[in-house]
Amino acid sequence: MAKVPVAVTAASGLVGGYGVARWTKKRPLGGVVLAAAGAVAARQWTEKAGAGKAAALSGLYVAAFAGSHPLAKKVGAWPSVFAVAGTVALASWVVERGAGAS
Repeated sequence: MAKVPVAVTAASGLVGGYGVARWTKKRPLGGVVLAAAGAVAARQWTEKAGAGKAAALSGLYVAAFAGSHPLAKKVGAWPSVFAVAGTVALASWVVERGAGAS
């Protein structure tokens, strides 16, 4: 069975967490999705790129979640979520490719 790329896991956590919170109207449930995907991504980042890069990417994941809120006031909720999810996915992909090349 093929592993899901960690960039997809991280982006899905941000998009899925928001989607679950919005559609269920239960923010804590969205937080569970966000945290679970973040934990899986952090474990995968550690395995693929090492603890230091995993910590940096995990920090970016949390910052993206926090940053999506003020960004949503400017561009709307869904565009904000997709923008931060794309940013995290791109950063993850770049770090993962760099780790694989060494």
